[in-house]
Amino acid sequence: MPQNFDSACRQCERLAGFLDQVKTQYPTYYAKPVPAFGVETPKLLIVGLAPGLHGANRSGRPFTGDHAGILLYETLHRYGFASAAQSVASDDALQLIDCRITNAVKCLPPENKPTGEEINRCNQFLAAELAALPASTVILALGSVAHKAILKALHLKAADYAFAHAARHALSNGQVLYDSYHCSRYNTQTKRLTTAMFHALFAAIQHELKEI
Repeated sequence: MPQNFDSACRQCERLAGFLDQVKTQYPTYYAKPVPAFGVETPKLLIVGLAPGLHGANRSGRPFTGDHAGILLYETLHRYGFASAAQSVASDDALQLIDCRITNAVKCLPPENKPTGEEINRCNQFLAAELAALPASTVILALGSVAHKAILKALHLKAADYAFAHAARHALSNGQVLYDSYHCSRYNTQTKRLTTAMFHALFAAIQHELKEI
C-alpha cells in the first residue's frame, strides 16, 4: 500500500545526512522532506525532480525562491493556474488554482542528483499522491526522471511511453501525461527550453482540460 507523505522521513541515509549538514550550514532553511503544494484535487499535477538547495529546500515549498521557479510560476499565472507570477517565499500568499506541484524525490539530493535507489524508495509517496487523483487529471512531468518516476508509481512500462519534450501520453488508467524539459537554470539559459516552448506546452494542457 503506498505510504502518504512523511515530513520526518529519514529512509535514505545519504539524503538524511546531507539535510543535517545543510541545516547546520543554513540554520534558517526548511531542510526537510518538502510536501506538495496546491489544491487537494487538482486538474493539473506537476511533478518535478527534487527540491533545490536554495529553493524548496530553503522555503519548504516546491519551486519557490530559486531560478527553476521563475519560468514555472510565470507560466502558471499566465495560464490561470496561479494567483501570482512570482513565488518567493512560502508565506507570500500565492495560491495555485486547480493545480498541485510535487517532486519525484522529496528531499534535497547532493548536486541535485538523487541515486536510482533513492528515487525508487521515495516513489511510494508519489504513488500515494497519484492514487488519490481522479482519472481526469492531467499530469506534467518536468524532466525524464520525473517522467520515469510517474510511470513507476503507476506500474506502467517506461518502454511504452518514451520521454520527449511536449510529448502527450494517454495512460492506461485514463489520465494524460505530458512531458517537458525541466525548467532548470541550465535548460533555460542554454535555450534547450525556451519560454515559447513552455508556454506552448501549457496552452496544449489548457486546451486538454477544457475538453474534459
